[in-house]
Amino acid sequence: MKPLCILNQYYTPGTKLHAIMVRHANQVTAKALEVAARVKYLKPDLKFITEAAMLHDIGIFLTNTPQLGCNGTQPYILHGYLGGKILEKHNLFKHALVCERHVGVGLSKDDIKSQGLDLPLRDMLPVSLEEQIICYADKFFSKSSGDIDKAKSLDQIINSLKPYGKDKVERFKAWAKLFG
Repeated sequence: MKPLCILNQYYTPGTKLHAIMVRHANQVTAKALEVAARVKYLKPDLKFITEAAMLHDIGIFLTNTPQLGCNGTQPYILHGYLGGKILEKHNLFKHALVCERHVGVGLSKDDIKSQGLDLPLRDMLPVSLEEQIICYADKFFSKSSGDIDKAKSLDQIINSLKPYGKDKVERFKAWAKLFG
């Protein structure tokens, strides 16, 4: 499986959006592999991490996010779920779970209900080690704000999670401790 070939089916090479997508995917993939190396005793699946990290944001083109060059109709919060649906069509069911579960630090059924999100009412939280590594790595890089080529600090990430609840901060801190 070649993730870039799949991305190129949905993102036109040479466009702003393709450049943003590929840069971000490469950043997250590199960080995820760096994290996986720190926990090699847990035996993370490096091939899967590489593939899934490259594809984790495949659904953003379906969102209405003009600053990224996305002219879809859906809210950005749905990009993970929508990306999962795309990857299911490619029979990449485990990869689809990474898409669905990486948003924020994952969304609980309670988050979906209390925020009135237009998502299936179920937990969308990273479960597998690989899902957690990719979700953690994703938090270090922005597609649209600040210095997009520079990784965020742990403090910046934690501060960005605070408005979403103490549980989100604690989940990220637990990953930071594990993935150090």
